[in-house]
Amino acid sequence: MEEKKSKLSILTNGIIKENPVLVLLLGCCSVLATSSDGINALGMGVAFSAVMIMSNIVIAAIRKIIPDNVRIPCFIVVIAGFVTVVQMLVQAYAPSLYNSLGLFIPLIVVNCIILGRAEMFASKNGIFDSFLDGVGMSIGYTLVLVIMGLIRELLGSGTLFTQQIIPESVPGVGIMNLPPGGFFTFALLVAAVNYFTRDKSVKVRDFGEEDAAILASARAEEKRKEAEKKAAAAAATANTEEKGA
Repeated sequence: MEEKKSKLSILTNGIIKENPVLVLLLGCCSVLATSSDGINALGMGVAFSAVMIMSNIVIAAIRKIIPDNVRIPCFIVVIAGFVTVVQMLVQAYAPSLYNSLGLFIPLIVVNCIILGRAEMFASKNGIFDSFLDGVGMSIGYTLVLVIMGLIRELLGSGTLFTQQIIPESVPGVGIMNLPPGGFFTFALLVAAVNYFTRDKSVKVRDFGEEDAAILASARAEEKRKEAEKKAAAAAATANTEEKGA
């Protein structure tokens, strides 16, 4: 049962608790740039997920034969190989998406989420655990992308996945289609995640006898200092009145 829980935690960590974008604040550049609408966001999320999962699997499989002094270059070569494959597939089968995403598909090579998980997790764990980690991180990344894309598309153009939802007679919020709209949406999502996932279990603990004694001593010391200040002020006032008389 403990092993099952650990596997489940590996899978779910990247979705909320360690979400790479909203919690760890990694890969924000591609998120802000490709979340202008739902289709771009989903396409980028799928491309990222393919590279993330396959890279984790391969790096976990060859981790024991990679020398420590060249592990980062080896990780980059593995990631770049999968990015090249994904880039060619998108260019061949989804040219409109390829043209829309532009440079951000090849830039997956240097995405700090993928390289970071390769270094921190895949290079230290087995193939199946690395697969689960890649799936969890991919789901978390793609969810953020799609949510941001749909919010910006709905408010900016009144559509969801290019389907008209809000009547065209209702003017959209044009700034949501621009880069500032991405920053606004991203900030709101980060604030929401921080609010709902903050540790609500942290409360003021009950004071024991020792803590109560320390607190009482501190309060007594504060009262003593306050009394000394009042006495000094009264003495100063009396001296002033005597001099005046």
